[in-house]
Amino acid sequence: MSIQEPSALIDSVAASPRRSVVRKLLKDPQAVITTALLLLVVLLGILAPWITSHGPNDASLSAVNAPVGTPGYPLGGDQNGRDIFARLLFSINTSAVSALIGAGIGVVIGLIFGLIGGYFGGRVRGSLEWLFNLIMTFPGLLLLIVLMPVTKGDFRITMLIFGVLLAPGIYRLVRNITVGVRNELYVDAARVAGLSTPRILGRHVMPVVRGPVIISLAFLMGSAIGVQAGLAFLGVGSTEIPSFGAMISDGFTNLYVDPMQFVWPGLLLGLSTASLVLLGNSLRDALEGARPKPSKVTTSALSASVAEDTGPSDTATGALLSIRNLHLNYPDPGGNAKPVLKGVSLSVRAGETMGLVGESGSGKTQTAFAALGVLPVEATIPKGSIKLDGRELIGLSERQLRSLRGKEIAYVPQEPMSNLDPSFTIGAQMIESIRAASSLSHSAAKQRALELLRHVGITDPERTMRSYPHQISGGMAQRVLIATAVACRPRVLIADEPTTALDVTIQAEILDLLRDLQKEMGMAILLVTHNFGVVADLCDRMAVMQDGVVVESGDVVEVFRNPQHPYTRKLLASILDETTVREDHSGLAGDLLKGSN
Repeated sequence: MSIQEPSALIDSVAASPRRSVVRKLLKDPQAVITTALLLLVVLLGILAPWITSHGPNDASLSAVNAPVGTPGYPLGGDQNGRDIFARLLFSINTSAVSALIGAGIGVVIGLIFGLIGGYFGGRVRGSLEWLFNLIMTFPGLLLLIVLMPVTKGDFRITMLIFGVLLAPGIYRLVRNITVGVRNELYVDAARVAGLSTPRILGRHVMPVVRGPVIISLAFLMGSAIGVQAGLAFLGVGSTEIPSFGAMISDGFTNLYVDPMQFVWPGLLLGLSTASLVLLGNSLRDALEGARPKPSKVTTSALSASVAEDTGPSDTATGALLSIRNLHLNYPDPGGNAKPVLKGVSLSVRAGETMGLVGESGSGKTQTAFAALGVLPVEATIPKGSIKLDGRELIGLSERQLRSLRGKEIAYVPQEPMSNLDPSFTIGAQMIESIRAASSLSHSAAKQRALELLRHVGITDPERTMRSYPHQISGGMAQRVLIATAVACRPRVLIADEPTTALDVTIQAEILDLLRDLQKEMGMAILLVTHNFGVVADLCDRMAVMQDGVVVESGDVVEVFRNPQHPYTRKLLASILDETTVREDHSGLAGDLLKGSN
């Protein structure tokens, strides 16, 4: 069934966020000037051996306190007869290495463990919090001085230790951002798509984290340069290593003889650190509200997922998906187990649509997530069984579950726009999701994605593939999710409120699409919804949930016609009017759709 989406929604493909950031920086005089100054300073340091004819420690009696402009000594000589200009250039290299080692170590350690602590939580986060809090208690500068016998005056080892001391700040920054991102729906969708944790962290979390980290890196580099110079000023380190701090110390002792010996290194040190700080401010302004451009292939925040399966009971013989006596607990603030599911049992046969209905908080979505194997780490299943075609999935490893996701069982989430990663194009997300669940090459996956988009009624799949999520409508986004979910022809499809975020007309079209795909592929569908009209229109059987328990189940027409449980009667009474339910199933669906919408 084809739908004509408004072309205005995707007429123009937005400019790459990365290019947008570059354009902002190029238009910012502060960014241009500071970048140019830093590049010039670094270039002078690299070319130092070729620019000056003296080494940083070459001394000559004739050059002692030589004035500015002395032949061969453009900035004069110090009290030891060394070329000030040569020492300045070689000191640049010392500062650059210090900045790279100190800030680099701090960022790498903080970034890696911040991602881990923010994403996993629980004992992992608690242990990392304790470790980094301990590191923060160390008095940094004093510790570096005390450890001088260990470092033997090597500034590189000193900066490595300083980098470890910088790591807690980056850890806290990355952890806080990751904690927020891990709760995004597109990250959950990537998990149920079968993507590994490192890939989710690299593709979905890193685009949000790296902007603030890049900004922090600029400030940390300035801090590392300042600390190294400060230690050299205090005499901590080798006297053979040229450094701004050592030059300032020498100039300070010779201040009344030649004040300019003090000015040159102080000026260049201040210029370098100030440029780094100002560049960090410009980066912050440019990256505010911007998201980095994705790579060619990116993880999908789309549908495919795996069910944790347990064996069906005798009454569920022939069921493709069977959930039996499923109990699910979450810890309360006191650490005690709070039951959320209290013995849920239901089954879905091949080619059948089972509707799981109930009010918000009844446990519908938790049942679906338990079947998908994507419950939070704090959730526990004390007993119960979830089986997929007779295979018990509770207790399987994450790798084993990933091997099923997208192939055997798939997922269509509610709120389609929230389940698409705004960093990446629709095509990139579909391709990555298809490749995660199959062995297709990039080109084959791209062709498969185009075919699927046409199959679900998108008239211009090429343009849709090039678009970002904000450039398409909600109905088109839901079609994209459905297309990706059925890419590998799964045997079970779990649809969680697939029409909630859509208007009435699009709801009917999405339901028709699901019905057509089911007939074509013979899938079993578990439809999670609170809409009785949708159940009447699409489902063969239904189960009604209240407070974590299935209170009634059976054929849709029979349950509507003669509800047995008081809760079922209450729900139906809140939707239906006083007219008699018609004999015809399609008529029943029509009446219910009118009443529910």
